[in-house]
Formats: sequence, C-alpha cells, structure tokens
Amino acid sequence: MRTTRLALFAVTAALALAQTEAFAGDVQVWLTTPDAIKRLSREPGIAFDGGLPAAIITIDADTRYQEIVGFGAALTDASAWLIQNKMSESQRAALLKELFGRDGGLGLSFTRLTIGASDFSLRDYSFDDQPKGARDPDLRHFSIEPNRADVLPLVKRALAINPQLKIMASPWSAPGWMKSSDSLIQGSLLPEAFPAYAEYFRRYIDAYAAEGVAIYAITIQNEPHFEPADYPGMRVTPPMRAAFIGSYLGPLLSRTHPEVRIWDWDHNWDEPQSPLTVLADPNASRYVAGVAWHCYAGEPSAQGPVHDAHPDKETWLTECSGGEWSQWKDALPWMAGTLVRTTRQWSKGVLFWNLALDENHGPHTGGCTDCRGVVTIDSRTGDVTRNLEYYILGHASRFVVPGAVRVDSGAEITGIDDVAFRNPDGSIVLIAVNRQSEPRAFGVRQKNQSFEYVLAPGSVATFVWR
Repeated sequence: MRTTRLALFAVTAALALAQTEAFAGDVQVWLTTPDAIKRLSREPGIAFDGGLPAAIITIDADTRYQEIVGFGAALTDASAWLIQNKMSESQRAALLKELFGRDGGLGLSFTRLTIGASDFSLRDYSFDDQPKGARDPDLRHFSIEPNRADVLPLVKRALAINPQLKIMASPWSAPGWMKSSDSLIQGSLLPEAFPAYAEYFRRYIDAYAAEGVAIYAITIQNEPHFEPADYPGMRVTPPMRAAFIGSYLGPLLSRTHPEVRIWDWDHNWDEPQSPLTVLADPNASRYVAGVAWHCYAGEPSAQGPVHDAHPDKETWLTECSGGEWSQWKDALPWMAGTLVRTTRQWSKGVLFWNLALDENHGPHTGGCTDCRGVVTIDSRTGDVTRNLEYYILGHASRFVVPGAVRVDSGAEITGIDDVAFRNPDGSIVLIAVNRQSEPRAFGVRQKNQSFEYVLAPGSVATFVWR
C-alpha cells in the first residue's frame, strides 16, 4: 500500500511539474475561442523576447485613467428566485462561491438590483402598491417585504463571500399611483409625486442598510425613454430627470445618504444628448455622480464625448444581455469587444444583465423571451451551465481587481480591441479581442520588455505579467 501511495505521489508530482513547465513564462495567458473549445483556458506562458511585428500595443503603466470598481451581472428577481428555490444548499453554496469568490472563482465585485419588479420578476410589484385610484403620499405602506424571501438572503451571502461587492439599484417604475397611467405599466412620473418618489428612494436605501446591505449607487429609472407594454416601465424626460434630481432626490440624499451615488440615464449609447441635457442643468449636475449606459443601440464611443464634456462625472456600463439571437461565433467577439471598448471609454464598472436564468430563459413576466443569463440553472435538477457571458466576464473579473486602474495601451490595432490595467499589486493585465475572421499577429511592449502573440479569429485573450 505504501509503495502504491509513493508511486501515485510521484505521478502526481510529475504531472504538476509538467504543467508548471508548460505554463512557464514571463506572461500568463488565458484564451476563449468562438468554437467554445477553449473557455478561459490557461495557455502556455510567453517569454519576453524583444521581438516585435509591425503591429504593436505599447503599454504605459504610468499613464493612468479611471479606477476600476468591478465586473458582474444583475441579481434580478428571476436570478435570485432560481438560485434560492431551484438549487440544493450545496449547489447554491458552490455557485455563489464560484461567482463571487476570488480564490478560484470569477471574483464578481459589482451587481445590480431592481427597485421593485422588472421584466425578469415573477410578478409585477413596487414597494408601495395601492388599489387603482388610491394614493399613499406619506409612504405609510412602504415595505421591501417582496425581497425578503430570495433577493436579500442572496445579496447577504454574496457580500459574505466578497465584502468588496458594490451594489447599484434601479427601478423599472415608480409605484403606479405616482404615474400618469396609475399603473406600473407605461406612463410618466407625475410632477406632484416628486417629493414622495424621492422619499421612496430614501426608504429603500434605509431598509437595505438596516439589513446590512449598503447601496453604492442608484439610477432614478431604467431606460427612461422606453415604455414597454408588457412589463413595468416609465418615461422620464431629461427636463423631468433634472428637476427631480436637482430639487428633490439630490438634496434629500445629500442630507441623509451622501455616500450613495446618483447616476443619470441608464439607457443606450445612441442618445448621448439625453444625459448631456441633464448634466447641463447646474442644479441637477451638482448631485449627479456619473452616467450609466446600456449596450443595445449605438456604440461605446458615445461615452467619450460625454466624459470629455464632464470629466468629473463617472462612466458605467450597467446593462448588456446576451441571448439566443447570437451564439458563440458572433457573440463572443462582440460582447468581449463591448467590455473592452466600454472600459477603454472610461467605464469604471461593467454589468451584464441576468446573473442566472433557467432553461426557458426565465422566469419573466414580459419583455425578452430569449435572453441568456451568465449561467443557466436547470429548474428540474439545479445543474449549472456556464454560458459565454460567464467566460467573457471571467476574462476581466478574475484578473482585474477592485482598485485597479486603466493604463494607456497606445493606439488600437486594426481588428483588435484591447485595454490594459494595472492592479494594486503592480501586475499588468491586457485583454485583447480579435474581431477579424483571420488570425492576427501583434506585439506587446512595456518599457524594455516585449512579447509576440497570434490571436485566433474571433477569440479573446487575457495576458498577465509583472
């Protein structure tokens, strides 16, 4: 028996040594390919060799831009309900550790909650629903009770795993009695409801704080230029947002919760004039900490001019969903490229949409019928499928830690999206995406160190070195 154990130990040691030698090199490499054969796969290391092709990415770690808060996805009602009700305790614990843990996990450090129902809820609700025609201007019936069964317990567990987790929150609608439609569906916010709606946010922040959950930031409305017909939504024009923030919500939170950021917009890249209008209002602008963007129309380049016009305001990507309309071959370079380009255009954090959905792309009450979660949870067995969004997030979240800063990576190379970061420990992380249909050779240089790499078509690679 002792001989067998010694032999097994020798084989194990030899395999470990072989693996170490295979991965040896000055630069560590992780790769995901559009055929899904490589999925955040550890590749052989690269040595700094001084040779460079014509196409060069030059890293200047002394030229620094925005600090990074993190990467993650939304813990929607659907995600929380699935994890809490369709998984065993052992499955649930393992998944949460894998998603939010940094020791071998994704290390997600940014998430989004919905203030009331979204399309990915099991029912439509707010935290102060009233019968048709009734009102509650003093919010006597305000309660976060709908979140106590699943959202709150899971947020607390995620925070226990990763205390650095930052939590933003967005409403899809004010309570119906605050709106022109007297319904969670469609309509606009009534000016006479501004004081009550500001208090609604304060009550939400207070209620979560009482549970040990600090809200890092809020937006006042998800997609304020969109009134969906089959799930909660609300139109809030730029002048209305400016008036509400400048005269009501901003002053209230500056007195009661000055640590909570207010971000404007929370909608697509194709209408940068909307947040610019709000930021042009001096009363509102003093309370707006940043601008939140979605990926469904326009290009990440829209973030740049808004940042340039207001460099004191933060930039964030707060929603981007994958779905069955786009599979690995096309979705990988596009979504990975989106993550790279939005951080290159000043984003301090990147959020994908649902953290988890089931095999039927739900549960949901309306809206998207084929959206894809970062993971898919089989509602019959609790088994987990890791989708391409999981691996795309991992290319950033595993290696770029909170407190990292984006550093200069020179001019972009044709066909390659790239962005570089410097972690607090001094390590450099470079993420590169090949959007071309052919392999792309390029060199990377930092001061007197350089290496070469050939990136397969449609693939994403993360490089880490000191």
